[in-house]
Amino acid sequence: MTTAVVSVLERAGLQARWEAHVAGTVALEQRGVTLPDELLESIRRNRVALKGPVTTPVGGGFTSVNVGLRKALDLYANLRPVRSLPGAPSRYERVDLVIVRENTEDLYAGLEHEVVPGVVESLKIITEAASMRIARFAFDYARAHGRRRVTAVHKANIMKMGDGLFLESVRKVAADYSDITTDDRIVDAACMHLVMDPTRFDVLLLPNLYGDIISDLCAGLVGGLGVVPGANLGADIGVFEAVHGSAPDIAGRNLANPTALLLSAVLMLRHIGEAAIADRVARALETVLAEGRVRTRDLGGTATTTEFADAIVRQL
Repeated sequence: MTTAVVSVLERAGLQARWEAHVAGTVALEQRGVTLPDELLESIRRNRVALKGPVTTPVGGGFTSVNVGLRKALDLYANLRPVRSLPGAPSRYERVDLVIVRENTEDLYAGLEHEVVPGVVESLKIITEAASMRIARFAFDYARAHGRRRVTAVHKANIMKMGDGLFLESVRKVAADYSDITTDDRIVDAACMHLVMDPTRFDVLLLPNLYGDIISDLCAGLVGGLGVVPGANLGADIGVFEAVHGSAPDIAGRNLANPTALLLSAVLMLRHIGEAAIADRVARALETVLAEGRVRTRDLGGTATTTEFADAIVRQL
């Protein structure tokens, strides 16, 4: 997938020198660690990275590389635009919303221990500092991109202290943005409203765990994880990645849909000031999807990863 995406970016006119690094299972086999120091050093030095999916074992094995990467680089903001794409089969049309997810704490941070055999305690940490920081990111993003409303998603009716602190922090920040409407939804009600009518939402602001779940739910509204981009952003570093996980069963078979990673690369291009190239790539991708002649298996076609990328290059 990354090879296909890089080929598109280069044909679109991006002048870049790439440093390639491995993480996760491959890094463990080759380097003895899942998150090599040279990978982190490269990202810190370059301040931007394009990341393909990395496998995280379920219920055992090593801890999440994604979580480790976000913690090591303080990538506190997870940004996931969710938009209907022409030609991508989905249940809804005209969906255009943005997920802003706090990326460093909450239950998703994986702070767990066994109290006694058969009893495990997981720690949900919510801090005012992290909540205020992600709220300010969300409102700044909304203002910069012409968004009109920020909706905080929480469970403060039950977790009155933890989620209550998150909600209180959002409201404090909102007071500095009188040009943007602010409201909130309890997380279960938010899920119901999303599947009933996702077009009612604009920017969704969430703690880490709810953000992980709802961002995937929203991807399902526009055709699945294969067509939605993502970015992990810190004060001066950006790591851009596809929302979906890895697919070891088709690894190396040239079958995966590169759309999500390509859209993530479009976010990356805008981040580094290459808006003109980003626009070209986005238009070419949307044209190929709208025409529908070349589609990967997940979108009902037969094209390989390479064939789909080649179709975008021809359109460019």
